[in-house]
Amino acid sequence: MRREKNRWLIALSGVAIHLSIGSAYAWSVFKEPIKELTGWDKSSISFAFSLAIFCLGTSAAFMGKFVEKFGPRKTGTVASILFGLGIISTGFAISSQSLPMLYLTYGIIGGIGLGAGYVTPVSTMIRWFPDRKGLATGLAIMGFGFASMITGPIAQQLMVHVGVSKTFYILGVAYFLVMFTASRYLEKPPVGWTPEGFEAPNPKEEVKVQYSGVQLTANQAIKTKTFWLLWFMLFLNITCGISLVSEASPMAQEITGMTAGMAATMVGVMGVFNGCGRLVWALVSDVLGRKNVFTILFVIDIVVLVSLSVVSSPLLFAALICLLMTCYGAGFSIVPAYIGDVFGSKEVGAIHGYILTAWAAAGMFGPIFLGKVTEMFHSYTNVLRIFAVLALIGFAASMIIRAAIKGLAKSSNNETSTGTSTKQA
Repeated sequence: MRREKNRWLIALSGVAIHLSIGSAYAWSVFKEPIKELTGWDKSSISFAFSLAIFCLGTSAAFMGKFVEKFGPRKTGTVASILFGLGIISTGFAISSQSLPMLYLTYGIIGGIGLGAGYVTPVSTMIRWFPDRKGLATGLAIMGFGFASMITGPIAQQLMVHVGVSKTFYILGVAYFLVMFTASRYLEKPPVGWTPEGFEAPNPKEEVKVQYSGVQLTANQAIKTKTFWLLWFMLFLNITCGISLVSEASPMAQEITGMTAGMAATMVGVMGVFNGCGRLVWALVSDVLGRKNVFTILFVIDIVVLVSLSVVSSPLLFAALICLLMTCYGAGFSIVPAYIGDVFGSKEVGAIHGYILTAWAAAGMFGPIFLGKVTEMFHSYTNVLRIFAVLALIGFAASMIIRAAIKGLAKSSNNETSTGTSTKQA
């Protein structure tokens, strides 16, 4: 008889994968050294990161289906190969001073590896933690948020001692080894498995979800209004967050008179709150419920964005924007568990992949929208108020989705009462 795996080691494996791919958030550390070595302008170098995030969101859509069909071990292996290869070959792109090659290696190959790695552990951890979905997804995705804190200092030291290209060679090999090793331990729990003390409606069937008891496939889920409301909520949350991250330093300097050094320190601290928010709000969602927490996040966004437009104290500005970063990080960690609550765990990985296309869309739309609005008003104060309106729209969506969830549950109950059955995953 095969020995049952430790679900906490499953969680640790998921964290290891996300700590590796989350290094993408440290791209700003490389921009200046790459510019000095190659002569490329910063906007061209930054586009490699935007392309990687876009490929993350789009590749997650089909890699989510891949993880459901072939399992997290194979998906993790694919992710380790693609992401490791993407980072290593980025070193070759820089040494050969080929900008198109940089976009191919870091942006496309590495970006697809990002998407594969991002979805690999999440659905698996939800299945191992049906009693603590928020904790499970919060742990994994917290790793993605904290990764830049680890990668940044290491990468800077490596570049000083071995140069830029060799730094990418070393990091690429290290990421491959960590991700490949971690993926070896990942697998779905046995059919009918539940943690000790957890009461499932029927131990012979897959654990039912907390709210509605619905078990939908990915193709069924994307045909529901609930899916698109959830997609829209994540899109707005990311649009506000990623846009403000990209302009936090100049915004703080213009509004509060903060020095460039103080603003740089604030940006570093924002990363800590981004990572902490992923875990803390995920834990809160286990207690208050996902739909309630999403509503709270948008309320906080509205209040903070309006407050940021009127404060003059550098310290208060930094505190408020760090609070905003916890809400930005929270969206990523709460959505997978929200999907499990609403659509069931039958194909949660595939549905999560489809939802992540909101990240791709927001990653492209947000910074462009922010740039256009800034050019139009020539003032960050008005920009912040416009983003407060976006948060208000998100709040409205978070209220509308409640009725959609009830309708989905009622429809499922009607089908059950007429004899319609759901196959096991």
